[in-house]
Parts: sequence; C-alpha cells; structure tokens
Amino acid sequence: MGDTLKDFLNELHIQRMDDHRYYHHSTINQCLHLVSAVSFVVAYVLLFTDPALAALLAWLVSMVSRQSGHFFFEPKSFDHINQASHEHKEDIKVGYNLRRKYVLMGLWAAIPVVLHWDPTFFGAMTPAVTGWEYARDVGLLWFWLGVGGLVFRTVHLFFLRDVATGVVWATKIVTDPFHDIKLYWRAPVKLLRGELIDPAYFNQRAAADAGEPAVVRAGD
Repeated sequence: MGDTLKDFLNELHIQRMDDHRYYHHSTINQCLHLVSAVSFVVAYVLLFTDPALAALLAWLVSMVSRQSGHFFFEPKSFDHINQASHEHKEDIKVGYNLRRKYVLMGLWAAIPVVLHWDPTFFGAMTPAVTGWEYARDVGLLWFWLGVGGLVFRTVHLFFLRDVATGVVWATKIVTDPFHDIKLYWRAPVKLLRGELIDPAYFNQRAAADAGEPAVVRAGD
C-alpha cells in the first residue's frame, strides 16, 4: 500500500511538472491560469448546491481563460530548454493537447446553438420558458460535457497507457486549480514587470547552454 501510494504521488508530480515546464512559459498564460484556478475553486463550492451555475462559471470563466492562454499566448516555437518541438510535445501530451482541446471547445460552443434549435435537446430536457431557464439548461449540459470529457480521456488512457496513468491524470485535472494557485500566484507581478516569458525559463535556458542540468522548480 505504501509503495502504491508513493508511486501514485510520484507519477502525479511528474505529470504536473511536465505540464508546467512544457506548456506554461508565458506569464500571460500563467495569469490566465490563475484566474481560471480561482474561479474553478469557486465553481467547486457551487457544485454542491447549484451544478448548473457552477458549470456556467467553470466554462465561461475558468475554461475560456485557461484555454485562451494556451491558444493565443503560449509560445509554439522550438522549446530549447526541453529540447522539444511544439509538435513533439503535442504528440506526447498525456491529457488534452491543442487538437483535442479544439474539439472539446467546439462541442462546448455548439451546445447552446443545438439547445436553441431544439429546446428539448433531443427529448432529454423540458423546454425552457425564460432566458434564465435556458442558461441553466446550457449550464447542465456543459456540466455533463465536462464530466464526459474527463471520463472519456481517463478511460482512453487506460488503453493507450495503463489504468494508473489514467487515474493519475484524472486526479491531476481535478486538483489542478489548487496546484495552479500555488504555482502562478506571482505571475501577475512578473507580468507587471514586463516579463512576458517567465524569467525561470531564461534561467533554465542559460543553464542548458552552459551544459548544466535544467532544473524545474515548482513556483519558479
């Protein structure tokens, strides 16, 4: 039991730090992740009393800010620190790479359109009467999209890698908001100083150029 827990925590740490060092060089992206993380924590609290409202907050604020950081601000040039091209990082990513995220966000955007076209959503819902009821219906559908996206990729990883990798990844996704706050709470200060790329990236690159091992430290 002790070794199993140790292996689980070690794999969780590896997945977290791989995600950090590969995909979070931009301080704008880090700031957007901080906004996303805080709003996700609020959504988690709301989830116990109002899942529809929690999903509206999670998708409209948390997911939009988080994915905007990856889509528009994170560098996609060659990663000199990790000696990896953007294409290579996309191929080895455990979770949702940009291609999968485009599909997920496309489904997210399509749901309100489909619900407007068919207020019963193919017979699954009672048609909304007011605008707020429509918004809550959208929220509930987004909630199930989030659950479905998490479960789908977790089970997919069971077959692509192994069960342990899938379980660790699911744990990482659920706990990411808390970890992101710990990692990126200083990002707004760095951005205000005009540091568009995290200075830790340049420090690691200098070490790599000097032939020293690049060290990634949480919070740097």
